[in-house]
Amino acid sequence: MELKATRYEITGRTCVITLARPKRRNAWTGRMHTEYRWCLAQADQDPGVRVIVVTGDPDGQAFCAGADLGALEGHAEKGRYDSGVDDTIATPGYGVDADFDASFAYHFGLAKPVIAAINGAAAGVGLVLAAFADLRFAAAGAKFTTAHGRFNFPAEFGLSWVLPRIIGLTHANDVLLSSRVFTAEEALGMGFLNKVVPADELMGAVMAYATNLADQVAPGSARETKRQIYRDLHRGAAEAVVEAERLLEDMIKHPDYGEGVKAWMEKRRAEWRG
Repeated sequence: MELKATRYEITGRTCVITLARPKRRNAWTGRMHTEYRWCLAQADQDPGVRVIVVTGDPDGQAFCAGADLGALEGHAEKGRYDSGVDDTIATPGYGVDADFDASFAYHFGLAKPVIAAINGAAAGVGLVLAAFADLRFAAAGAKFTTAHGRFNFPAEFGLSWVLPRIIGLTHANDVLLSSRVFTAEEALGMGFLNKVVPADELMGAVMAYATNLADQVAPGSARETKRQIYRDLHRGAAEAVVEAERLLEDMIKHPDYGEGVKAWMEKRRAEWRG
């Protein structure tokens, strides 16, 4: 696919996907969503990739400023919502669990951790994308908003499901009902972010974390732990324990288990087979 609204780069074992419409503050379009899902599919299928990072083109001075205003005007003129995508769009993360087979929820079905490097404003669908990532690092002073209230929209793309699970009902009600702007520092206090760092240190911090994750964690463990986390949000405690025991019996047979033990004993980095 020819990438016009995104960039796809591999650094070591980390794939960096950049939302790249800087003249429009990296605003979201159907084209960007189509490319983004294609990029995710490539990264998820690449055995050399262990971690996925998504960020915004720094020239756009935003992570993603939400839906493109042109698209919003188009919805008003048509009198209906048009996603701007068609049936040819890639389906990364689909087929793992029926609960993940929807826009943005597909992140939960990916085999690899996704880190959002939020280097500027994240509004509307930009906040959605950050919320469905597994980990979130942000530049100091970055601004966030759900935005939907000012357009007579509902909470978008499952934010009403995911935000209460990340930050609790009290904070989620605040930011969802008010659509107010809040800063990275406040988001950190809510529990939405893993870390806030100075803007010029953000990508360095994210890439260092991603490298450590890729080196220290067996790919099979990362994949199954991620899927356990999101599946367990939909099931009871006993079922989660039973499934963990089943996975343990299966995964202990994989060569990476023996390699992990040997590497630990020999005080060296493991050479994972994946």
